[in-house]
Amino acid sequence: QVQLVESGGGLVQPGGSLRLSCAASGFTFSSYTMNWYRQAPGKERELVAGITPGGSSNYVDSVKGRFTISRDNAKNTMYLQMNSLKPEDTAVYYCKTVWRGQNYWGQGTQVIVSS
Repeated sequence: QVQLVESGGGLVQPGGSLRLSCAASGFTFSSYTMNWYRQAPGKERELVAGITPGGSSNYVDSVKGRFTISRDNAKNTMYLQMNSLKPEDTAVYYCKTVWRGQNYWGQGTQVIVSS
C-alpha cells in the first residue's frame, strides 16, 4: 500500500534552516507529482510546494526564494529545503500524492520557528 513518511522537523530559530524528507513506498514514485502542505494552528492546510515527475516545481508566494523542493527518484524520496525560516512558517508539514485518484498523506512533521 502507499506509504508516505515525513522526517526532519524540529525547533529552529528565526533565520535558520531545516530540510524535510518524505520517504515514499507502495507506488512508482518517479511517475507521480508530489506535494508539500502545511497546517498551522487554527488555520487551514495549505499547499506549500509541488514537484512533477520531470522536476518542474511551484511554490506558494510566501515561501518563494526561501524554500526549495526536490526529489531523488532513485531513493523514492522528496525533500523540502527551508531557509530563512520565519515564525509564520511554524506548522505541521505533510507530504501528499494522488495515486489512482485517491489522496495519500503522510503523518506530518512539526516545524517550530521560535527564538
